[in-house]
Amino acid sequence: MSANPSSTSTIHDHGVHSSHEVAPGEIAVGVVVGRTSEYFDFFVYGIASALVFPSVFFPFAPKLDATLYSFAVFALAFIARPFGTMLFLWIQRRWSRGTKLTAALFLLGTCTVGIAFLPGYATLGMTSVVLLSVFRFVQGIALGGSWDGLPSLLALNAPKGRRGWYAMLGQLGAPTGFIVAAGLFAYLYAALPQEEVLDWGWRYPFFAAFAINVVALFARLRLVVTDEYAQKMDEQELEPVRVLELLKAKGRYVAIGAFTALASYALFHLVTIFPLSWIQLFSNQSIPRFLVVQIIGAFFAAGGIVASGFIADRLSRQRTLGALAVAIAAYSGFAPTLLGAGEAGQVVYIIAGFILLGLSYGQAAGALNANFGDRYRYTGAAISNDIAWLIGAAFAPLVALGLSAKFGLAYIGLYLLSGALATLAALGVNRWLRLKREARNATR
Repeated sequence: MSANPSSTSTIHDHGVHSSHEVAPGEIAVGVVVGRTSEYFDFFVYGIASALVFPSVFFPFAPKLDATLYSFAVFALAFIARPFGTMLFLWIQRRWSRGTKLTAALFLLGTCTVGIAFLPGYATLGMTSVVLLSVFRFVQGIALGGSWDGLPSLLALNAPKGRRGWYAMLGQLGAPTGFIVAAGLFAYLYAALPQEEVLDWGWRYPFFAAFAINVVALFARLRLVVTDEYAQKMDEQELEPVRVLELLKAKGRYVAIGAFTALASYALFHLVTIFPLSWIQLFSNQSIPRFLVVQIIGAFFAAGGIVASGFIADRLSRQRTLGALAVAIAAYSGFAPTLLGAGEAGQVVYIIAGFILLGLSYGQAAGALNANFGDRYRYTGAAISNDIAWLIGAAFAPLVALGLSAKFGLAYIGLYLLSGALATLAALGVNRWLRLKREARNATR
């Protein structure tokens, strides 16, 4: 098997003919396409959980309680995700990377369509809630299985001095997916009476998510199953290992990697999903108008992600994350006041929050993956990312809405501050371990 374009390609056990070397730019396209489709699906569900599902699946409860129930179901995917990662890593070891990715995205698409067709509480009663919970949990299993290793491969093959730039490319999928998802819901709320949105309109974005996932699946498979891609993965030792082996060898770095991303991940839902529920419950502001403000904020976030690439290549990714954690801690001090200050304050809250989110999120994933070494990088990156989402973002809308409704908006600031402090602590521990390791090596 050869990556030489002039050589005759054979059929690898990963399965297809290919006759060109996979370049960083081509890997980047695969990363962006895959992450955009996943985030679009993610935000379609997230927005629906704030605006639609409380009325469709929990009409028996007061509005606040119904939204809290909806956010509890929303969190199920994050709980399931690490289990999905472990299951599908086993599938990859047993069969192949292409088989794993196909099965995971097929499962994700099936659940997305299942939700689109699911009758509400008025038709099925509590059965509808149970089915929604099952679909959401299995979505998390599928999302865990969708890890393809492309971000790690991209980072390892980035040109010297450009790792921060290439690392941020996959993160652009988040604002892109949000812009499309929020745009669809803004259009539906502006074009249809609310009764029709709750009756059938909300289902359309789920059908769109399924269609986009199908297209993204073929786009990713076209790259992932090539001989050249497989060869690059083999060269970098980007292959799955058993999770118990990973935790035994590199458990401390899994924890450090997870907590390093907390400042960004805590902010993630506090500018996207949570504010929609707050506006819906405690404000007279127009939902379409607020979604447009969030879409504008997402464009700023995309710009922040791009800027983070330039900044990280000059300061280092760790210093960038540390500086942004300090900035998020400062933002946490006045964010509650802004959100409670009426429409003008809410606009500032959203725009400033999205800018900080873009700058921090652009480098949040995989900044410390080098700690895993070659053998454990593939599995370590997946598991640490899953845990970061679980502890940093899974319960953010639920906790933020519950605490702010009962005790006041100041608790949003405390939640953000805790995430920022966790990031700074993780970066500090990582630096201490690195210096200790370097000192030990110097004495040998």
